[in-house]
Amino acid sequence: MTENDALLKEVSAKAAKWLTAAYDEETQKDVRRMLDASDKTELIESFYKDLEFGTGGLRGIMGTGSNRMNIYTVGAATQGFANYLNKNFAGRGQISVVIGHDCRNNSRKFAEISAQIFSANGIKVYLFDDLRPTPEVSFAIRHLGCQSGINITASHNPKEYNGYKAYWEDGAQVLAPHDTGIIEEVNKIGSAEEIKFQGNPALIQIIGEDVDKAYLDAVKTVSIDPEVIRRQKDIKIVYTPIHGTGVRIIPRALQMWGFENVSTVEEQMVVSGDFPTVVSPNPEEPAALNLAIEKAKSIDADLVMASDPDADRVGIAVKDDKGQWILVNGNQTALIYLYYIIRNMQAKHKLTGNEFIVKTIVTTEVIREIAQKNHIEMLDCYTGFKWIARDIRLNEGKKKYIGGGEESYGFLAEDFVRDKDAVSACCLIAEIAAWVKDQGKSLYELLQDIYIEYGYSKEKGISVVKKGKSGAEEIKQMMAGFRANPPKELGGSPVVLTKDYQTLVATDDKGQQTPLEMPEPSNVLQYFTADGSKVSVRPSGTEPKIKFYIEVKGRMEDRSQYGEASRKADEKVEAVKKSLGI
Repeated sequence: MTENDALLKEVSAKAAKWLTAAYDEETQKDVRRMLDASDKTELIESFYKDLEFGTGGLRGIMGTGSNRMNIYTVGAATQGFANYLNKNFAGRGQISVVIGHDCRNNSRKFAEISAQIFSANGIKVYLFDDLRPTPEVSFAIRHLGCQSGINITASHNPKEYNGYKAYWEDGAQVLAPHDTGIIEEVNKIGSAEEIKFQGNPALIQIIGEDVDKAYLDAVKTVSIDPEVIRRQKDIKIVYTPIHGTGVRIIPRALQMWGFENVSTVEEQMVVSGDFPTVVSPNPEEPAALNLAIEKAKSIDADLVMASDPDADRVGIAVKDDKGQWILVNGNQTALIYLYYIIRNMQAKHKLTGNEFIVKTIVTTEVIREIAQKNHIEMLDCYTGFKWIARDIRLNEGKKKYIGGGEESYGFLAEDFVRDKDAVSACCLIAEIAAWVKDQGKSLYELLQDIYIEYGYSKEKGISVVKKGKSGAEEIKQMMAGFRANPPKELGGSPVVLTKDYQTLVATDDKGQQTPLEMPEPSNVLQYFTADGSKVSVRPSGTEPKIKFYIEVKGRMEDRSQYGEASRKADEKVEAVKKSLGI
């Protein structure tokens, strides 16, 4: 029997188990269609593995099968999670959870089914009445004193996807040891018969405006300089939720902060899981901001901002020195936020000396320069806001968190939420735009001034997509190849330090090794060169791709040198890509 025959036999047997009364007729019909089809590709992709409940929850393509997002995979995840909560909090009395969801197709359905299952297991459920931003779900867990929560969302993934984010009682995404404990319980659910779909209505409470108000009141406290907003309340802002959960909350938050001239992109204020006006609902993709920029041109706006479908990340666009609209990347927005927070907290005498900021290891090193020069402690953590949340939790009561960000457009300015927050981030970038306008400057000039003072850097993220079973194997082999034959130079500059977060060892160019102090191993490699370049390599935890993060350094003495610094950096990035073979 060939390997393909063996795989087909295995997936066919697995699919046949879905032809029982435990599965609804529509599901069984779809399974029969796949089994009867002459081309077995869809059958194999749908059943060759179980959709893995990873450390962040579930994420996958919606459809029928064990490797797809559907009521049975979501149901098994929720049943396993409920079992873990009942074990872990056995002596706590009434266990409670918050459930939120985004705008995607099936999100409400998955949220309601999860509410039924949790309540069937004796767990009280606070279910939002409609779609809400991810950060508000995090806030609600803390605000209502819950032990856990879930959010049905696939963030900025294409429309075919949905997902399931699991949160703990601190409002952060689940970390060790609970992540592996939940995974073990989820993996024990062998079939749909073990899922308690019949809920207890008495344990399900619908929440909405009461939590919105508490959350928005808290977000308002993030403002550092309300006076500057009063002076510049008319700055022209264009905002788009890209069909997602920011639709009501973010315009309302901006209004509460005092911004009186906010325009929205009407076509994208339509809530839709089909994302009809964009190819990808991702504010990292330039095309996602096209309609907002068109609107900004027509009204001569000062600032464009877009939140992704679950409103935890924000992308912005500003005018350059020629009046052309340009996108500001995630590293640059993180720089601008942290520069403003530190600078203005100093000016307002709000710093006491025990503040700290956090960035992820793949985010620009210029943030380190800002922190060091201003005597603010900076912590480096793994990619993903659950790690930033962990640093906030570990320092709670000892040090004050004043901001943290990552290159993928996530920022958190407060500690009453424990995930990235586009609601407060949109309001804060609007305040920064007001602040620079008050000085007769633009956000574009502010960014240049930061580079002049702290050093220029340019970052380039490259994702190599490898889909399906063969793709996952290829990504594994690429990482093994980098470990077996690490690059000696990048872009013509020798590699002077290699960090392997899998082994938690840093090795310099003389072979000297030092341990890396991180909470656990992670499949990430980093290379640092003599000329200050940094390259990070990691497989994505949520998508079928391997990611390369390239950062190169340069110098600027004044604003006129920005274009030349950028051009030289582009050349260096290309040279680094060549060295990496990508």
